[in-house]
Amino acid sequence: MKKLLQYFPELTETQQELFAQFMPLFKEWNDQINMVSRKDIDNLEVRHVLHSLAIAKFMPFQAGATIMDLGTGGGFPGIPLAILFPATEFVLIDSRGKKIMVVQEIVQKLGLTNVRAIHGRAEETKVQCDFVVTRAVAKMEKIFNWTRRHLKRKHSHIYPNGIIALKGGDIKAEMKEVPGKPYWEMVPIREYFDEVEFEDKKVVYLQK
Repeated sequence: MKKLLQYFPELTETQQELFAQFMPLFKEWNDQINMVSRKDIDNLEVRHVLHSLAIAKFMPFQAGATIMDLGTGGGFPGIPLAILFPATEFVLIDSRGKKIMVVQEIVQKLGLTNVRAIHGRAEETKVQCDFVVTRAVAKMEKIFNWTRRHLKRKHSHIYPNGIIALKGGDIKAEMKEVPGKPYWEMVPIREYFDEVEFEDKKVVYLQK
């Protein structure tokens, strides 16, 4: 919790308690169903929880908004964001049944009423959302094609509705493949969190 409080000192007691419950609960499930590596599980707070919350530094989500977490895996970035924004609805989607089962169990245990976990593919659902968030699921071209029809037309945030992805590598080359050349920008995560783990990590925003 030390790193979380360093970068998010405004966390309420309820949010602190939820994060304190979430991390050991995730580790317990990870022992049964391997979702992240042993190296990562030993540094869960920074590499997964804090990494997920870089999105919150880029975009504070509004009450009443709906956010789709594409390829949520073990619940990242969706669950940490849902704890941080309790008045925002989060829809966590993954095609891997075992991982969604774990997410559903964790969400129920934490009592997160603003989270739905769906087993399936984004292109098969009818969810309408303000933003799609995702973490290292696929190239931006694929994410854009899979999800753009799910994005609402009406905007209510400081940026127009779109995709917010946690990425590494050569983003500029990747973005050249996105059809229509829509507006995009990226922010190095080291601008938010001074942690060596984020040396090559970015938050990438792609407008609908």
